[in-house]
Amino acid sequence: MIVRKQIDYALARLFRGKAFIVFGPRQTGKTTFVEQLLAEVNKKTLYLNGDDADVRERLAKPNATQIAQLLGDYEILFIDEAQRISEVGLLIKIIVDRFKSVQVIATGSSAFELSDKINEPLTGRKYEMMLLPFSYAELVNHTDFITEERFIEQRLIYGSYPEVINDPQHAEEHLKLLADSYLYKDLFALEEVKKPLLFEKIVKALALQIGSEVNFSELAQLVKADQKTVEKYISLLEKSFVIFTLHAFSGNVRNEIKKNKKIYFYDTGIVNAVTRNFSSLSNRNDVGALFENYMIAERIKYLQQNQLEAQTFFWRTTQQQEIDYIEQTDQRLLAVEFKWNEKGKNKIPVTFTQAYPKAEVLILSKAERGIFLKT
Repeated sequence: MIVRKQIDYALARLFRGKAFIVFGPRQTGKTTFVEQLLAEVNKKTLYLNGDDADVRERLAKPNATQIAQLLGDYEILFIDEAQRISEVGLLIKIIVDRFKSVQVIATGSSAFELSDKINEPLTGRKYEMMLLPFSYAELVNHTDFITEERFIEQRLIYGSYPEVINDPQHAEEHLKLLADSYLYKDLFALEEVKKPLLFEKIVKALALQIGSEVNFSELAQLVKADQKTVEKYISLLEKSFVIFTLHAFSGNVRNEIKKNKKIYFYDTGIVNAVTRNFSSLSNRNDVGALFENYMIAERIKYLQQNQLEAQTFFWRTTQQQEIDYIEQTDQRLLAVEFKWNEKGKNKIPVTFTQAYPKAEVLILSKAERGIFLKT
């Protein structure tokens, strides 16, 4: 079993008087992660699943008397798919405030639903973490550096969802099922998503233009929808951990692009499942974009797994000078250009280095990805 890097982070936050909430896309192993966590602490645990109708009905109107009866002598309450329980925020608040010896652990596949239900009642009462598909660091730690380096093509094509890693012979099947059945399950249940087919068109359009700046007006014309609907659906995709956004970095340069954004997927396997393109890299013309998406998504995982605070951007001028990835912290400005083809010429634009002379700059090929995605 692959050990998740965040296990120590989670263990250190149990039994400290707060609930522990694990967010993340469906099928990324949140339940397995919590089971690993529970095996480490070895406490008597009550398991509830928000997908079960009887659980939702029983907890529809939680109160202290009912909860005391429910908990009995359990030391941990594990609520899986907590966003499905209408009053889960109130439920957890009562336990944290009144049953201080009990640790609540909850998972949620839908940030917008679960956050709406827990943010206000659990202010100051929760720790949170996000669990994404396996990271480069986790896979290297499970095998070794050389083995993982050999799998670069497979990672770009099939990604790193747990089922794909654990059963690579059926990777396409797993990804197609994930893209068709699980990925939008929570979204399609929302009243806001009235046009599932339009939703799928938008996802496919985004998958076909990874690495490019997104023009919402053009995208709306492409899928034959109004721009507000397109923007709303993209926001929901982001809140369900399917995609993430990089905004344009702007500081000292007069002609820098300021308002545009790029959209990437957390997993390249999903990109290929949505577009139904699992061709080998030698037969594709989007390898550079896939590699860019992979590297940026893996860096996002690295930052999250190591609890590092950073703002992430891309950079471009009106003269089409550009840099794939910018990372900014209080102490550091990092500019990175990714290149799949090691024979090609990539340069960090002089305009950028002159404007930001203290910035650290990197040009990274596939052979050098370990530098960026540290274990």
